[in-house]
Amino acid sequence: MIKLFLNRIYRSIKIETEVFEEVQKDKNATIGAAIVVVLSSLAAGIGASHLGMVNFFLAPVLSLISWFVWAYIVYFVGVKLFPDLKTKTTHVALLRSIGFSSAPGIIRIFGFNQDLMTVTFIGSAFWMLACMVVAVKQTLSYKSLWKALGVVIIAWFAQAFLLIMILALTRNF
Repeated sequence: MIKLFLNRIYRSIKIETEVFEEVQKDKNATIGAAIVVVLSSLAAGIGASHLGMVNFFLAPVLSLISWFVWAYIVYFVGVKLFPDLKTKTTHVALLRSIGFSSAPGIIRIFGFNQDLMTVTFIGSAFWMLACMVVAVKQTLSYKSLWKALGVVIIAWFAQAFLLIMILALTRNF
């Protein structure tokens, strides 16, 4: 079980398309995907620990919430607004594939000083974006990486808009 989990992390980091198809179909991979999200956020917390340990304790909770919301937004945009003919998936299947697409974020553990933090955080962000686009393409059965990238970008703007709205509404309370 652990060997399969570690193998999936390794294959996700290498951006093997088959791993995203595999985890979307494996209902037992949901916990593993959540663990990858938590590991990635803990790595970021450790990598940014010189900025304060609050990041270390708060990051996993916020990452899990963000992961859930993000997958739902991608589901809505990709399945309801812009499906391909073969697009059939569930929110949970997207949770699994998107969760494993955050595996490159584990490298952020090496951001323990300002220079390394910049390189590892920016590099891992682009690496995770590439993984996510492939994960979305595979999970939504898209023919085009460009369409998957478009869905990810639209979902990002939707999530940013939601976050801004929440902040604007709660700021006065």
